[in-house]
Amino acid sequence: MLTSLPWVERCKRLTEMGWDEIRVRAHQAFAKRYDLAMYRMGIPITKCASRCRPEHSGRFFFGKNELPAILTWLREQLPEAVDGIVERAEQICQHRFDLLGHEGVDYGPEIDWHLDAVHGKCAPVRPWFQVPYLDFEQVGDAKVTWELNRHQHMVTLAKAYRLTEEVRYARELFEQWYHWLEQNPYPVGINWSSSLEVAFRSLSWLWVWNLLDGCSVLPQQFPSDLQRALIVNARHIERFLSTYFSPNTHLLGEGVGLFFIGTLRPGLPSAQRWQKLGWQIVLREAQRQVRPDGMHFEQSMYYHTYALDFFLHSRILASLNGIPIPKTFDETIQKMLEVLCELNTVRCAPQFGDDDGGRVFDPRRNRAEHLQDPLITGAVLFNRPEFKVADTHGSEETLWLLGTGGARRFNELPRGKQTGTSIAFESSGIYVMRSSSPVAYQLLIDAGPQGAGRAGHGHADALSVQLSGNGKPLLIDPGTFAYVDSSSERNWFRGTAAHNTVQVGDSSQAEPAGPFEWHGRANAHVNCWVTGTTFDLFVGSHGGYCRPPSPVQHRRHIFHLKSRFWLIRDILDGGGVHKLEASWHFAPGSLHAIPEGAMFVSDELASLALLFAANVDCSRVISSGWYSPAYGRKEPSPTLCLSMRAPLPAEFTTMLIPDSEAAAHLGLLRRLESGHQGVPVSAFRYSTANATDSMFFADELGNWQIGPWASDARFLFCSTGTDKVVLQFVICDGSYFEFSGRRIFDADLRVKQHEWSRDTRSHLVSRPANTTTICELAAPKPG
Repeated sequence: MLTSLPWVERCKRLTEMGWDEIRVRAHQAFAKRYDLAMYRMGIPITKCASRCRPEHSGRFFFGKNELPAILTWLREQLPEAVDGIVERAEQICQHRFDLLGHEGVDYGPEIDWHLDAVHGKCAPVRPWFQVPYLDFEQVGDAKVTWELNRHQHMVTLAKAYRLTEEVRYARELFEQWYHWLEQNPYPVGINWSSSLEVAFRSLSWLWVWNLLDGCSVLPQQFPSDLQRALIVNARHIERFLSTYFSPNTHLLGEGVGLFFIGTLRPGLPSAQRWQKLGWQIVLREAQRQVRPDGMHFEQSMYYHTYALDFFLHSRILASLNGIPIPKTFDETIQKMLEVLCELNTVRCAPQFGDDDGGRVFDPRRNRAEHLQDPLITGAVLFNRPEFKVADTHGSEETLWLLGTGGARRFNELPRGKQTGTSIAFESSGIYVMRSSSPVAYQLLIDAGPQGAGRAGHGHADALSVQLSGNGKPLLIDPGTFAYVDSSSERNWFRGTAAHNTVQVGDSSQAEPAGPFEWHGRANAHVNCWVTGTTFDLFVGSHGGYCRPPSPVQHRRHIFHLKSRFWLIRDILDGGGVHKLEASWHFAPGSLHAIPEGAMFVSDELASLALLFAANVDCSRVISSGWYSPAYGRKEPSPTLCLSMRAPLPAEFTTMLIPDSEAAAHLGLLRRLESGHQGVPVSAFRYSTANATDSMFFADELGNWQIGPWASDARFLFCSTGTDKVVLQFVICDGSYFEFSGRRIFDADLRVKQHEWSRDTRSHLVSRPANTTTICELAAPKPG
């Protein structure tokens, strides 16, 4: 019976396919066996190469006559980039490579192109479609092998030669290139198993050609050999597009590869078809893969930047070659840049979802701080000064793509202004709470879908948060570490317990079903988003744990009193007794216990206090966890876990207090229980030496009273001084508020929000509330 299960699954999958998918998959199944038969019979598939016109080339990002000026600019304006290029070229000549998060990986005197040298595993040399590239025991981590075989290091050698005129760099490049052709005959080996990797390799070869074209170091036969190799690559990509296998950045990258080959080598027999098909894929995927708010549909910050790189490079090349650019394509790219710009406002890009580890231009720029690179190119390309988010002389990538004129225009752009206002990206479910004075803080909430399709690159992180201050991470996402490994760390890094949210029992919000699939989805739903001058309020939920035999729903309320604190209230609704864990993962630094909380100080001397309260007893454990700053690399980081075993409903409440507030007067967080009347309300008091902050959450519509406070609001915040005078209040979805028998606020109709502060004597109020719909993101107007 067990042996028949795979066939049962295949039959089930077949019934889910449409006719076009069946047609495409059947054609690909025949094509790969046909190519293998041709290879075994010794029949070449590039016999048409003799009809090529090798002297005919499309317009690359730079021409031969522009190279001297680019090289001079590099030496004078970006000397650190030149030093890095030459240093890496020296390392490459010793066959030591920086691959993903692994540095100086030694491949020995003769490179084995099928080897994962990090884990010491070599992929079997067999037809590409028979290589089990996701089987770690047989292959190791295929991403390591593929990263080397993208040949981006050959571009580094070519640049090093042009910068230094050291012939040994060029000699090493061509020795490696011809050795690769010898060791990877088509269609044998792991390096043909992914069409995306073939596309990446093609881009590298085209960069090498345009960097070295006309140089005396170029082997005489290289132009014709490159033509034949590119024909093989493009033919393979076209026949084995990831239309139904992985229709995400795989398909996009394959389209880019075809577009570049067809555009830059128009003398190839099928170049026109490849260019047309590739451009169609790029334009179509720009509309399909990007959500209306500008976020990439993989629900991953890294993949957002990855796709944006592909779009920018293709758009620039199309323009240089006189190909019309649809207005919608430019609009999509600019939306993606706007998302990137908004999420980099505090100079610390958040990480959520998978981190693939590679880049289109420079694979070494694969850390979180490098994700803003496309903004430099986008600022020049679209004349958008607001994309100039950092003090910099530009980037090497922008120089190569847009020339010295583009680099000069970037330097001339005024520095973009950052508003520091809170913002929502509703289609992707990314909500950002910000404060800018005296320190810029940003808390990001992941409240969207788990991902597109099979959510292969999304994590089980519904309602998780990340926090940074002044460009320094405080609460972090764990990253990815690996796609395949021997110890199931893939599942831990993408699991619920590795994120700043609540886990029920010992299972994640969605259960893994392989490296890139899930059983079920933990898609979040946003119930309310209100942002004002002095506060933000978010309410969201997810049903990842709404599964038998004992379904549980998680709701999370987050109140942000700007420049002071965040209060996070987690409610677990359902029946029965459950193990509940709220995890908090900090950036590298030190974490120590304080009364009813913990104090964190990062390695960069930024601090954060965390206080907690619960409606039942809970335990507190501080331990050393992990985070992955780049694919393949993991480093220790402190973790706080609050856990309880309790009957539902149950609550965790956590207060996050940034360093300036904590240093001035760290107070005590308590639940308010006494004197309650009316509809159910959860109430909390944060007391310091100077003031008492009270927060009330009503789970139903209706009147309520707790002690001296009375209202019909779904949410109320009130700050009082030592003399019991009201200093500030915020009311959401309510019509009145009383304190000690005095009516402080009264309205004829329920209002979405109203805020008042004694310091400014300001009254800010919105229109009447509609509690049945998600609150719109809108700046409040004076009432």
